Amino acid sequence: MHEVKIGFIGAGRVGCSLGKYLADKGKPVTGFYSKSYENAAKAAQFASTDDLPVRAYRDMEELAALSDTLIIATPDDEIGKVWDCMKGMSINERVICHVSGSLSSDVFQGIEKKQAYGASVHPLLAFRDKFSSYQQLHHSFFTLEGDKTALRNLETLLQELGNSYRIIAKEDKAVYHCAASILSNDVLALLETGFGLLQRCGFTEEEARESAASLIQGNVENILKNGTISSMTGPIPRGDAMTVEKHLQVLKGEEREIYLLLGRKLLRMAEEKEPEKDFKKLETLLCIR
Repeated sequence: MHEVKIGFIGAGRVGCSLGKYLADKGKPVTGFYSKSYENAAKAAQFASTDDLPVRAYRDMEELAALSDTLIIATPDDEIGKVWDCMKGMSINERVICHVSGSLSSDVFQGIEKKQAYGASVHPLLAFRDKFSSYQQLHHSFFTLEGDKTALRNLETLLQELGNSYRIIAKEDKAVYHCAASILSNDVLALLETGFGLLQRCGFTEEEARESAASLIQGNVENILKNGTISSMTGPIPRGDAMTVEKHLQVLKGEEREIYLLLGRKLLRMAEEKEPEKDFKKLETLLCIR
């Protein structure tokens, strides 16, 4: 059976990581093209294995001619520009996909006229380092969206790699990416708020992180195992209005707004968990009318 040859346009953290992951799994990576040939060369060298050398290209069209699937791994605002360049190339029967979490395959306007197949493929992972994040891809979940022919090819690839995935509707890309952002970056903002409150008590920044490590890790592990509602603890699910009132007395400005907003969400979850419990005092404290 023909082994699909995969080329990357973009040699940043995502492209470099995916290329290395695929090459390590024995998938033919044709090579990398980037605005900076130096970056493409570094990515190619990094992804190369003894059995499967990976090339860097100075010409995007040469890479396209030698690849069956082209993965555009550039910033979101560059994807349309790359596609505009590709429209003038011979890309018939190619799968053209991007790795944006928020954009859909609609960015490839007119792709059917080129007899090519558009899609988006997004790993649900935060790529924090160009040369080590690929190791996390072994357990990463992917979402797919796009043309049926492209999806068949990408599904086959992910199945062979052993990665779990889900096909979503293009209309859901913004909601999906919002969810990913909340579960990743917004959690950072919440943790920073908690660490800041510990520092108000005299903790150093490092002490705040170290002291809360077991609490955070245990909570995340419990949520992933049992779900959010089953994992609820603290004053709100207990209906402890006195403690919530004390919390509100020591909070001001943005911290108070965050507490109130999250408290309202937690209260609705608590009401779902224990519908027989009286939460009227907490509703008043949390400004729920």
